[in-house]
Amino acid sequence: MKKIDKYFDANKKLWNERVNIHFESEFYDNKKFIKTKNSLNSIELEELGNIKNKSILHLQCHFGQDTISLANLGAKVTGIDFSENAIEKAKELSNIVNIKADFICSNIYDLKKSLNRKFDIVFTSYGTIGWLPDINNWAEIVSYFLKRNGKFIIAEFHPYIWMFSNNFKEIKYSYFHTSAPIKEVIKGTYADRNSDVKLVEYGWNHSLSDVINSLISHGLKIESLKEFPYSPYNCFSNLIESKKGKFVFKDFPNLIPMVYSLKAKKI
Repeated sequence: MKKIDKYFDANKKLWNERVNIHFESEFYDNKKFIKTKNSLNSIELEELGNIKNKSILHLQCHFGQDTISLANLGAKVTGIDFSENAIEKAKELSNIVNIKADFICSNIYDLKKSLNRKFDIVFTSYGTIGWLPDINNWAEIVSYFLKRNGKFIIAEFHPYIWMFSNNFKEIKYSYFHTSAPIKEVIKGTYADRNSDVKLVEYGWNHSLSDVINSLISHGLKIESLKEFPYSPYNCFSNLIESKKGKFVFKDFPNLIPMVYSLKAKKI
């Protein structure tokens, strides 16, 4: 087994364990989602614009709330995730709300083996690329699945915040990418800190320059880059809600970038 397979296997085990916890959690609030059929935030909605009748590939979709939300706005959406349990729950949720979306279980790097279509939009959001060791390969996958003049949209946690320790009190990790992963043993999850799950996870930091230059090198033109001093999710330690739906670090509110959005066009 390649060392990289060891990392992916551990992360898949982690996410398979998390799925049921997340599906039932107040954080994801499926009761509310079933009523509203929307889990998207203003940050990504602004970048997406009118997506009616657009074909969208949603990478690393977890159990499909955002995928279904995109479909509810009129898009034809395919969601991808490497967790079998997540894809199973995504299909279940799609049936519950009676909104059609396609779901494929695949590691993003293996996606060409199970999907051979081009899309108007490739989309990914919040806590996705940190699980991927090779950002250049990721950008090539994004480009491969885009039609000419198609758009890539990402809303993601800013790489600056991944430098911090889990309690967000000190700088612990490099801003810059290293080949060796960051290994942590995590008890609970961001959606339920009191859950019993305790597993090892492996992650990689990717600077903004790495993300941008990898996309440029695979034929994408950057159209916009925005940075935000808040998170739309209460998913880290020591956060307070400064305004409704905007969470900042208690110790340094509105002082650091927490999220960025980027839009690029395939040329």
